[in-house]
Amino acid sequence: MAKHIGLIYAGGTIGMRKTGQGYAPMTEFGSMLAASLHDESGAIPRYTLHEYAMPIDSTNATPADWQRIGRDIAGRYEDYDGFVVLHGTDTMAYTAAALSFMLQGLRKPVILTGSQIPLGEVRSDALQNIVTALQLAACGTLSEVALYFNQRLLRGNRTTKISAQRFQAFDSPNYPSLAEAGIGIRINQAALLPAANRENFELPEYAGGRILSFRATPGMPLQAVQALLDLQPQALILECYGAGNLPDNDPALLDMLTRANDAGIVLLACSQALHGEVALGAYATGSGLARAGVVGCGDMTFEAIYTKLHHLFALGLAADAVKLAMRRDIAGELSGGADL
Repeated sequence: MAKHIGLIYAGGTIGMRKTGQGYAPMTEFGSMLAASLHDESGAIPRYTLHEYAMPIDSTNATPADWQRIGRDIAGRYEDYDGFVVLHGTDTMAYTAAALSFMLQGLRKPVILTGSQIPLGEVRSDALQNIVTALQLAACGTLSEVALYFNQRLLRGNRTTKISAQRFQAFDSPNYPSLAEAGIGIRINQAALLPAANRENFELPEYAGGRILSFRATPGMPLQAVQALLDLQPQALILECYGAGNLPDNDPALLDMLTRANDAGIVLLACSQALHGEVALGAYATGSGLARAGVVGCGDMTFEAIYTKLHHLFALGLAADAVKLAMRRDIAGELSGGADL
């Protein structure tokens, strides 16, 4: 029996056209897509399009939008053999990571894609991205959330945007591609998540998360860190140097972080470097963070850390439980774990 794919148009450049005020959603996207995907050879899987009445500009996307897409997929889960989500590129990696935490235990693929140039424009990359994403969603091999763009299928929660200009807009710095599409499609079986015995979807309310971040810079004023902590976030992500280093020549910073940890704020360390992982014990500057209660995030992307925190807090977990969960791989987002 032919596979049937649920195609969700959530928004993004792929469905826009030029106006006097810049790119804006086109009203005829569905008919243009149908004409572009017209195929009598059977090479393109059967699909049903679900268009959002108000497409999401991914720059404006919020955790509530991740939740909406996740619940739409869960609500239609039994109707289709796989899903393709058309989404804007700016925050596609955030949505892909969030969906991986909501849709745990998938036994069919959910693939996000989009384009750098709108469908219908000269030199658009939209059509090939859509066609290949549909084919991958129907291949019967995948059972996870992934992101397809410019000939590469990447694990959704391992992906980050690296270019606003190139067709190769995304990369997976610390995990291999799940598939590559050239003349043929080559699946990297060793990199795939194994199919689960059953679905374990978690779809809590994403309305109230307070997750902040601070990027370390040379000579950074400590008042900036304190100003963020004064906002009483649930968690603060420290974007550190290298393997998880912050300046340790002023003990006031570590005192500040220790007090925040004691007050129940979850403190996380990630690296500004794309490749590699956080190891807080590798340097003395990182060891001080560990003593202050900061948790290293291994080789997770910033997008995975941010969305995972939203998910864990939405589940109602207390700070100590969140810290433990951040050190544990739950959806393929983290290598190793437990000993970070």
